[in-house]
Amino acid sequence: MENNEVKQDNTFTIVGDDGKEVKCEILFTYEDQKTKKNYIAYTDNTIDEEGNTKVYASIFNPEEENPVLLPIETDEEWKLIEGILASLSKEDEEKTE
Repeated sequence: MENNEVKQDNTFTIVGDDGKEVKCEILFTYEDQKTKKNYIAYTDNTIDEEGNTKVYASIFNPEEENPVLLPIETDEEWKLIEGILASLSKEDEEKTE
């Protein structure tokens, strides 16, 4: 998210390794009391080989004017993010039934 602001529609633009700008949609942000870190899950709305929407997660500092996305490095943190995503996915499924 470096050098880009979150817009009112919960999107932001990142610059990929190839220099191209990619618009991303924020799925959720979460501050964990245990790790004292802030996490962001987002998607660029592309589809993987199995037909699933690609979702990414990073650590960020919401106090920074132009937050930099940092990698999640521990299995514990990934399990935390995956649990939140599973919970949100289940809520969405229940709303559509």
